[in-house]
This record gives sequence, C-alpha cells and structure tokens, in this order.
Amino acid sequence: MSTKPSCQRGVSLIELIIFIVIISTALIGILAVMNLTSAHSADPLIRKQALAIAESLLEEVELMPFTFCDPDDVNAASAVSAADCSGGIGGANDESKLPLGPEAGETRYSATTPFDNVSDYNGFNSVADGGIKEISGNAIAALSAYSASINVSNATLSSVPVEAALRITVTVDGPGSTQIVLDGYRTRFSPRI
Repeated sequence: MSTKPSCQRGVSLIELIIFIVIISTALIGILAVMNLTSAHSADPLIRKQALAIAESLLEEVELMPFTFCDPDDVNAASAVSAADCSGGIGGANDESKLPLGPEAGETRYSATTPFDNVSDYNGFNSVADGGIKEISGNAIAALSAYSASINVSNATLSSVPVEAALRITVTVDGPGSTQIVLDGYRTRFSPRI
C-alpha cells in the first residue's frame, strides 16, 4: 500500500495576520463612528432648547405694545406722534427717542415697573440679569448654561416710515458653540395718522 501525501487544510499564518488586520481596521472605523455619534448626540437637544428660548423671548417682545408714548403716559392712548407725549419729542415718555431702552427703574422682572413697550427690551442681557428666568423672575436652573440678549432697532421696510417699524433680534448662546439668532419685526398700527 502506498501512501499519498495528504493535502493540508487550514489557514496559514500570513492569511491569519491579514484577517486580523482587516477586522481590526473595520472595528476601529465602526468604533470611531459610534464615538462621534455619542459625543454629538446631545447637540440637537441643545439646539432645540436654544431655539425654544429664542422663540419665547421674541414672542414676548412682539406681544408688547408699540406706542409713541410710554404706556404709563396719560396721552399714550390718544397720541398720534411722539410730540403728543407728555414732555414732547425726546421727553422721558417718548418711546422712539434714541437710544431705545427702558425708562428709569423698569426691568423685565419687576412687579411694579416692568417692561411695558417693545423698545424697553433693547439691550436686555440675561447674564446681567442673573441668567435665563421666567417672566416672574424665577431662575431656571436647567437653563444655567444658556444666555440671551435682545437688540431692538429702527427698521427700514419698504413703504413703512422708519419710526413705525422696529427690528427685534434675539440671540441665544448655548453650551459649546451653539448660537441661535432670530429676527422679528414689529410695526406700529396707528389708525389716527
């Protein structure tokens, strides 16, 4: 009986090393993608929260009265220009005098002298006011990493006089480099003009 040389079956050392290198490369790629995904998984939530803050502040400002005179002025309801305010144009109650901003003593959170006109919000900064707060003045601890600022300026819109339109810009900064900027416009409706 003669014996034939048997064929070897199995994997050579070189084939095994190549297999390990290919699998290791693929595994490193998959782990890198998973690491990147988990590191940025909170980004949409942060962005959504910053957008909610910005929308809320913009809506709050846009819902305020936009009158020629401070709403506390006795002539506010009947004024058809800043000249009709007590004190006249540029007086203490003229809401369109520059720079726009609150009257002395008015703050966003005051129970007795709150912001009462769109222009009062110009220059508002949540950092200077102790962070993001409810309109009642209660701090919201979950939003301590966010800050907001509001700029109100005269707007130039076609066929609308410059004193009859305001541009409201709300900027919210969140954790990391998240920043949301929203613009809105408020026009004065004055049927008596």
